[in-house]
Amino acid sequence: MTGRWAGTRARRRSQTAASALLVVGLIAGLAACTSDPLADQYRSGDNKGFVAADGFAVDEIAADDRTEPVDFEGVLDNGGTTSSADYAGDVLVVNFWYAGCAPCRVEASELAAADAAFEGQDVAFLGVNLYDGGEASRAFAETYGVTYPSALATEDGSIKLAFAGESPLNAVPVTLVLDKKGRVAARLVGQIEDASILETIVRETLEES
Repeated sequence: MTGRWAGTRARRRSQTAASALLVVGLIAGLAACTSDPLADQYRSGDNKGFVAADGFAVDEIAADDRTEPVDFEGVLDNGGTTSSADYAGDVLVVNFWYAGCAPCRVEASELAAADAAFEGQDVAFLGVNLYDGGEASRAFAETYGVTYPSALATEDGSIKLAFAGESPLNAVPVTLVLDKKGRVAARLVGQIEDASILETIVRETLEES
């Protein structure tokens, strides 16, 4: 009897412990679902040198520490051309991507949302497609609701060279925010999961005197 009773109590303690762990796990899971951890982490600090657990990184550059304006030109996927002179006086968001990049596909809607948020303001968006031709680039834009054009590095590689010293372009997606003078004000390396992060940076850059 004693042996059987001891065994029963041991099993009950084991079941109780397992149930407690399950409850803890459920609570943690629900907490994670109530907010966007990436956006919360970004907003909780001063946003300088922010790095999320998944590797997404934001590096904002103080105005006094910014390098020279980026001078570039390129061939667009819509058949036109572009250059840095087209964006003089604007805050410019430059996103480096290509169609086969899975994170690029995921973040496309966030970029489109940020673009729409600044409609009518002195803010412009420009994609730089690193590997695709015009047809694939336009098809991607249509699929994901992207309305701004992309320059094609396959048509004119000089645009890639113009930005090569500003951020690592071997691991996309990468998004740069250029101030009104054409200088890099912020780098966002990795997939943008929340448009509000980019919008905050653009708004702060736009408000600079």
